[in-house]
Amino acid sequence: MKVDIIGDIHGCFDEFKDLTLEMNYKWDSGFPIHPHRRKLAFVGDLTDRGPKSLAVIDLVYKLAANDMAFYVPGNHCNKLYRYFLGNKVQITHGLETTLAEYDQLDIKKKTEIRRKFKELYEKAPLYHVLDNKRLIIAHAGIREDYIGKHSSKVKTFVLYGDITGEKNSDGTPVRRDWAQQYNGTAAIVYGHTPVKEVRKVHNTYNIDTGAVFGNKLTALRYPEMEFLSVPSSMPYLEDKFRNL
Repeated sequence: MKVDIIGDIHGCFDEFKDLTLEMNYKWDSGFPIHPHRRKLAFVGDLTDRGPKSLAVIDLVYKLAANDMAFYVPGNHCNKLYRYFLGNKVQITHGLETTLAEYDQLDIKKKTEIRRKFKELYEKAPLYHVLDNKRLIIAHAGIREDYIGKHSSKVKTFVLYGDITGEKNSDGTPVRRDWAQQYNGTAAIVYGHTPVKEVRKVHNTYNIDTGAVFGNKLTALRYPEMEFLSVPSSMPYLEDKFRNL
């Protein structure tokens, strides 16, 4: 299995396209195809904060629907899904940028993007276990003893990380550093927490290098375990990065 796993895109469609071109994907057909049949994978949080969330949804939907990519949802994906279901959610933390794009569409296009995203989300597993259990893709990571389980507790962990219930000064949840306790043989590739450089702890890899916060968008190429990044066009926001 050869797969290129992309960190949290958050609407940074242009950076995503640049990154795939760097990895020799061809866009002749309107979406990225690799000449050597590598597949793309996404760790979730496709939307919010960046300028082209709907373009990212449309593309990932096409790839996943044609069995050309692996996708797992992130917490921002979960929130947008709940919004599209008609649930009451807070229009904050970037959702407002996605909905500003959405509100510019006509009724037909709104219906189409809502259908595509709901289908993408509903067909996605909570996390992917790939390559004979040698690779796991989970948005915020996963504890070793949770692998193979899908309870509400596991869902909360995979979407939000190992949260304590407390809040940081900026309102974000306090999270335990679960990766320090991981001793499994499977490589766990995740995002969720923005870091300036890929964070490797034991056999875990945080590849959310804060594209939407002005740093860079990163891919992990598996099984080579090589990293490739492209710079972000967004304004750099130092305070968005965590020092774990």
